Amino acid sequence: MEKVIILRYAEIHLKGKNRGYFERALSNNLEKSLKGLRHELHRLSGRWLIAAFDESKAEEICERIKKVFGVHSYSVGLLTDSSERSLFEAVLAVAPEEGTFKVETHRADKKYPLTSPEVSARLGGRLLNVRPRLKVDVHTPDSIVYVDIRENSSALVFCKFERGAGGMPVTTSGKGLLLISGGIDSPVAAHMMAKRGLSVQLLHFHSYPYTNEGAKEKVVKLAKILSPYTQTDRLTTVKVTHIQEEIHKKCAAELNVTLLRRFMFRIAERVALLNGAKCLVTGESLGQVASQTLEGITSSNSVVKLPVLRPLIGFDKEEIIDRAKAIGTYETSILPYEDCCTVFLPEFPATRPKISFIEEEEAKLDVEALVEEALNSAETVLL
Repeated sequence: MEKVIILRYAEIHLKGKNRGYFERALSNNLEKSLKGLRHELHRLSGRWLIAAFDESKAEEICERIKKVFGVHSYSVGLLTDSSERSLFEAVLAVAPEEGTFKVETHRADKKYPLTSPEVSARLGGRLLNVRPRLKVDVHTPDSIVYVDIRENSSALVFCKFERGAGGMPVTTSGKGLLLISGGIDSPVAAHMMAKRGLSVQLLHFHSYPYTNEGAKEKVVKLAKILSPYTQTDRLTTVKVTHIQEEIHKKCAAELNVTLLRRFMFRIAERVALLNGAKCLVTGESLGQVASQTLEGITSSNSVVKLPVLRPLIGFDKEEIIDRAKAIGTYETSILPYEDCCTVFLPEFPATRPKISFIEEEEAKLDVEALVEEALNSAETVLL
């Protein structure tokens, strides 16, 4: 009898002949998440077992795997052989001392000599004999003891299903580049796209010395919180101070943010293409701020050819905050450091600028030279 952690997937079951590709990606991501911890990862039909681990590290292992997308649920349980004696020893080890219970059996091995109800009845009866404070309740029990008899004369016995991260394994939907600020929204967007299998690279724009090193460190901290979900190991930072100064000096004040975002998209597309990313991702939500109107979004989209994904486009702020709290980024996101979009912020930013006016003002700038200077400032932060 051995303590194991049982992992299950759900959506991958729907992938037909391509299932092996998704299973290999999930296996690779699990191995990455468990790096540094002694373990063995074994493949079963529709699930994996984590075995041969230090039992004192079981809680840490569970904390890591529940952030791996593709894992639908997991259970800490026991691996044993499928003889009735061994099954009962395992049931005895995981069952409660008192309260109501039932035994629920699943047989993957249809050649097993007893039916599932017969196994449940025998094990439940023996358990009642040795634990008189237990009572059977097959409808609403306090505890359920699950017995899963496998095809290879082995069995898994456990009491709880814990919820995993769900979704699809990261990397199975390609690679994208996320524009990450220090705010609440963009980390949530990263989490949502990683859940759909997108390998999310991170790009941050800063305006040093108008924004300080604390603002940059805040984003690094957010990237580290996201890393177990996104499998991201680095963050690219780009300085846009010179662009903001030129826009402030030469262009209409109400377009400061609109023009800056057009530059950000141009730079992000260059970085994405250099790194093999096939789309850009932002944390924009329709109508949330002046630059996130249909006109502002259209203006930004018009300067790039890559598709721009906006997973939060229909979310309100409360929904985004709830998700940020759930994934652990909220408390860091609200730390009081400014991001580059607050530099030279006009009193009345344009909300519905005409594209002809935007292009007329942008013509006052040497766009290509400013983009190249920004790209030359790029730095990589290892997470």
